[in-house]
Amino acid sequence: MAEKQIDLVALGTQYSEAALQWVELNVLVVDNAVQAGVVLSTLAVALLLGPRLRDALQPRTGGRVGSVVMGLVGRVAVHAVPVVWLLGLWVALVVAAQAGWPRHIIQIAASLTSAWVVIRIATGLIRNPAWSKVIAWIAWTLAALSTLGLFEASVDLLDSLAITLGSTRISALTVIKGVLALAVLLWIAFGASNILESRINRAPNLTPSVQVLFGKLIKIVLLTIAFLIAIDAVGIDLTALAVFGGALGVGIGFGLQKIVANLISGVILLLDNSIKPGDVITVGETYGWIVSLGARYAAVRTRDGIEHLIPNEDLIVQRVENWSHSDKAARLKIPIGVHYQADVRLAIRLCVDAAGQVQRVLKDPEPRCLLKGFGDSSVDLELRIWIDDLPNGRSNVISEVLLHVWDRFHDNNIEIPYPQRDLHLRSSAIPLAGNGGA
Repeated sequence: MAEKQIDLVALGTQYSEAALQWVELNVLVVDNAVQAGVVLSTLAVALLLGPRLRDALQPRTGGRVGSVVMGLVGRVAVHAVPVVWLLGLWVALVVAAQAGWPRHIIQIAASLTSAWVVIRIATGLIRNPAWSKVIAWIAWTLAALSTLGLFEASVDLLDSLAITLGSTRISALTVIKGVLALAVLLWIAFGASNILESRINRAPNLTPSVQVLFGKLIKIVLLTIAFLIAIDAVGIDLTALAVFGGALGVGIGFGLQKIVANLISGVILLLDNSIKPGDVITVGETYGWIVSLGARYAAVRTRDGIEHLIPNEDLIVQRVENWSHSDKAARLKIPIGVHYQADVRLAIRLCVDAAGQVQRVLKDPEPRCLLKGFGDSSVDLELRIWIDDLPNGRSNVISEVLLHVWDRFHDNNIEIPYPQRDLHLRSSAIPLAGNGGA
């Protein structure tokens, strides 16, 4: 144990001496110290003046940029500190070049700062803040390695960290290239699919179901192409995916069958045009209109503002009432009861007249009121009305019609009955106490 400890101490001493020697040769040099001082001085000036410049350059329109120039000024203002630092470094470079002084450290600092400012302003055009930061750090890391002359060495190091699977060699460099290529291609695929989908949604000759179907098919095709191109770009043989495809098929057969069933059901729903965005449907106890059709579910919004995410498979295997499948007009049935002593014909006319006073009730087909039967306590009528704006609700239009019926019944002495029961008492001879007992 003592001998090992002596070896470790000697090894530590050796590394310490090497580090001190590197510091003496590269850091404790007058020229390098002066250049480091210039870099730190320009940084201090940037920290002092940068916030003031940012406040002066920021748009006065509450963050709303009205032109391209103002937008560029606003993005530069956000990075005022590194911009001021960069200006100071470039001034120092010009002065050092004119005087013939050493300037390699200042040159490195200026190059790194320039790369950082350009990258941050460029990535500021990306709307997603997370993606903007990730892309900025990756780009700046590559620029820093290139500026410091470490790019080739880093590439060789990453390429040396590799494993071999059969005839395929996979290194850390291959994985990084694949991830970067896939990220770029997916970004392009999503952007292109969104543009094409917006074009399709504006096409007047396509039904909503066909628009959704085409949009999703385009997105799936573009994402698949991006994935295959990324794999091929890093040198992975696509035939190697055959084994993966077989394993994926087994996994789908056992664990993902519900998900696949919903995906296929979604395609079927779009192809047969049985339901489409905007249709008013009833599934089980859920009544509402379809907001969107997804790959796995349909979003149905009720009048309460609640969106029910119904799996596509349920819309295939369950009974679905589509109130607007072939025609937006729908008939509503309103039960009404009147007293047996009331004038039934007059009550029918009053119900029809009351329905005609409601704006949402259609005039063609016209409202009708029928005598449905004789109940226990009332004569049962049924008022039938038609509307063509089901997404606006059923209960509210029924309530408005019933209020008009109520007013007309009261004006014409039509009584609305309430349940009545007749009680019959059967009389029986009850023997009195003490009679016939003695």
